[in-house]
Amino acid sequence: MDLVALLPWWAGVVLAFVSYLAFHALANRPAPQVDPNRVAEAAPAMVMHAMWAPLQIITPILCLMGAVVSFLRRRKRKQLLVGATQSRSADVLRDISWREFEQLVGEGFRLQGYEVKEQGGARPDGGVDLVLRRGSEVFLVQCKQWRAFKVGVDIVRELYGVMAARGAAGGFVVTSGQFTEEARAFAEGRNVRLVDGGKLMGLVQQARASLGETAGKDPWLDSRPQVSHAGSPPCPVCSSPMIRRTAKKGTSAGSQFWGCSRFPACRGTR
Repeated sequence: MDLVALLPWWAGVVLAFVSYLAFHALANRPAPQVDPNRVAEAAPAMVMHAMWAPLQIITPILCLMGAVVSFLRRRKRKQLLVGATQSRSADVLRDISWREFEQLVGEGFRLQGYEVKEQGGARPDGGVDLVLRRGSEVFLVQCKQWRAFKVGVDIVRELYGVMAARGAAGGFVVTSGQFTEEARAFAEGRNVRLVDGGKLMGLVQQARASLGETAGKDPWLDSRPQVSHAGSPPCPVCSSPMIRRTAKKGTSAGSQFWGCSRFPACRGTR
């Protein structure tokens, strides 16, 4: 049931139907003929034949139960995604549990066309929480829901080492907080992308909007600045469209600048 729950819910329904047909056909086969002088040799075949009848009921039920679990998990992930995108504050990323944070990140990648495998719990995997696949390429993701501390260079360096050992095409370190300057410097020029809280909110919103709207566009991988259709540049923090504003106080009072459209949740400026 746990294995089926890792698949899409409809796959569990298909497996239930196929398993019933298979075991039903085996259960209707004639019982093996047993030579009284060779009962021991025929015992395995007799046991297997006796198992087909209960398996034609038990296996489909387990598959359907796995399909229900898969459906409920997927619905929970979508609810997390909707809740995050509807919130105007990045604090929503800090208020959910670490497990929900991983599920939210995974759902964002899934909506971008990746196959997402959740590692689930403590494992000797170098801190990898999600394994992504797109075609023949594999990407590793490490999630850090840290409320008070910045993600340091050691975390980024650890993921980079695991990527090299496993031959991954790229990697992501995702946090609800921020990264140290040393971490950003280490990731510069390497196939490791750092996604902080502000950028994650923008990327999750783009991921949700990408359903049927931005085929081929991948904001998780493409970090190059782009100009929106309205002529405004993207926010350097979360990639959302920016709005031209006028400073009202300080030494720059009266001058114009670009401010993120998601202010005050994001304070990116140009």
